[in-house]
Amino acid sequence: MANVLFVCLHNAGRSQMSRALFERAVAGRHTADSAGTTPADRVHPEVVEVMRELDIDLRGRVPQKLTTKHAEWADVVVTMGCGDACPFIPGKRYIDWQLTDPKGQSTDEVRDIRDEIEDRVAELVEEIDAAAVAPRS
Repeated sequence: MANVLFVCLHNAGRSQMSRALFERAVAGRHTADSAGTTPADRVHPEVVEVMRELDIDLRGRVPQKLTTKHAEWADVVVTMGCGDACPFIPGKRYIDWQLTDPKGQSTDEVRDIRDEIEDRVAELVEEIDAAAVAPRS
């Protein structure tokens, strides 16, 4: 089982969508969390709206501040626009996804971001699942 941490600036958009889509895709095979370097008060309403279209409810999610403990827990850290504010823990796998911040974007633009995240999550899950069954040397 892999632990995946999704990190963005406010933990109110990209990282929340990524975590939710990852959790749905893995159906309990792996775990996920999300955090932000400067967390917002709530998940962006436009993000809640487009995720509801997929029957994923983010209304109860509360953005949380990124800590070193988050990064230590994770096997894979996916960053999205937090740059040098993201802690670096040696031995962890880091992936940087260049994604537009959905805050203040139109519903169509947020939907496009969500769909791109869904594609990236599918690729990540495939990689993690393949690594889990690969023989160790």
